[in-house]
Amino acid sequence: MARSKVAISLDENTVNQIDRLVKEEVFPNRSQAIQVAIDEKLKRLKQSRLARECAKMDPAYEQALADEGIEEDFAEWPEY
Repeated sequence: MARSKVAISLDENTVNQIDRLVKEEVFPNRSQAIQVAIDEKLKRLKQSRLARECAKMDPAYEQALADEGIEEDFAEWPEY
């Protein structure tokens, strides 16, 4: 995947923590540490959005839809 350079400003504490992780060889460099952090945050936001949308669902309504579909299919099944 193509990469783009982005300039960001971080507070000194954050930079020190990133540098410590690089020194401990958790990440090969600052860029990789920041890339992983951003990817993980975006993934969590996406999952959180899905959870919020699922929370809007009405379980009783969803069950009624599922049961309706089964009843229609069941009428077409042959008797054994």
